[in-house]
Amino acid sequence: MYCVYILLSVKDKKTYIGYSGNLKRRIDEHKKGLVEATKDRRPLKLLYVGCFINELDAKNEELFLKSGKGRERLKFLLKNTFENLK
Repeated sequence: MYCVYILLSVKDKKTYIGYSGNLKRRIDEHKKGLVEATKDRRPLKLLYVGCFINELDAKNEELFLKSGKGRERLKFLLKNTFENLK
């Protein structure tokens, strides 16, 4: 199973989008500061997880969510979550 996930940096209020075949391990790596892109943005909160059977589908979803249309979709899906952060 391959999961697309979205993390929120409590520090700078920005999101990080990634995917992994081992979600628990990957989230632990982020939390321990082992991921270059997020190590200086900790602490992190897990906001969203979407799982796929096929790795290519997960990778395509990750790329879509990083696009303009994908970010619009996330703002819609997580509207209440983002409003509560203000």
